[in-house]
Amino acid sequence: MMAKRHVAVIGSLLLGTAILSAAQAVPKSDVIDAAQLLKDLQTLSADDMEGRQVGTPGSAKARAYIVDRFTASGLTAFGVGFERPFTFTGGSGAEQRGVNVIGWINGSRSPARYLVVTAHYDHLGSRGGQVFNGADDNATGTAALFALAKYFSVNRPAHSLILAALDAEEVGLHGATAFVRQPPVEASALVLNVNMDMIGRDPGNLLYVSGTHRLTFLKPYVERVAASARVKLVMGHDDPARRDVEDWTSSSDHFPFCQARIPCLYFGVEDFDQHHRATDDFETITREFYVRAVETMVRMVKEFDAGLDAIAVERARMAKGGAQ
Repeated sequence: MMAKRHVAVIGSLLLGTAILSAAQAVPKSDVIDAAQLLKDLQTLSADDMEGRQVGTPGSAKARAYIVDRFTASGLTAFGVGFERPFTFTGGSGAEQRGVNVIGWINGSRSPARYLVVTAHYDHLGSRGGQVFNGADDNATGTAALFALAKYFSVNRPAHSLILAALDAEEVGLHGATAFVRQPPVEASALVLNVNMDMIGRDPGNLLYVSGTHRLTFLKPYVERVAASARVKLVMGHDDPARRDVEDWTSSSDHFPFCQARIPCLYFGVEDFDQHHRATDDFETITREFYVRAVETMVRMVKEFDAGLDAIAVERARMAKGGAQ
């Protein structure tokens, strides 16, 4: 996450069994492949990914892994490949290059409408001789993309599903901005954005969804999933009048979608103790919570897919300047 609060790509997978070898270390799931999810998280947050800072060799390694996992998970590329380069102006005023990784699943009933699921894969790199691995921020969201891709490539959604691993979030939401400015399909076909950023560590079992305070028509979908979710799915962190609670409306890659009047929700945790610290490592992830959070995201996407036609009506109203 931006301002809120380590690989030979295939070869390093062989090392991933060291921590995951004990059966008790992998929570059981009948929705996703929990062992693969944790292996993906471990790989993306390893030291040899060098903190995945935009424009670095570590970022390129992470991106190559993402492309491999998108392919293995059943996604299709738009055009000739998954990678979508873009440029942006960095803090020094110099032009920099980032690369989004984007794939999709064709809808079985209404393929011309798209639900976009995003997660940024970049992090802070190395500082003062320490690698900032960003396990929760945001290897958790990125690895969740693969689990969602695998599930929905087997259980095809009614509407088309875009999954996007975005770059350069930590330095200004530039990957999301580039996506919104030049989407792979007509912008009017983008009905809803679901953004995952930091979904892997919470001792209180709380997963927040931010955005329903403004987009009240999305509350019933969240409430239906929350009623039986295996995490505590709580709406909040989106009321600007609450001075005692941080407002996450502009904290991550959902914000450019919000600005473009595309309905958007952000899913994340209050990982304040580890946020942007060198201790944000795979070993300190709350594994049971993380697996249940990703299961919840699968159910959430299913719920939104089932209601996307109704959401599209609200999206059209927003695009015309209606109340948000």
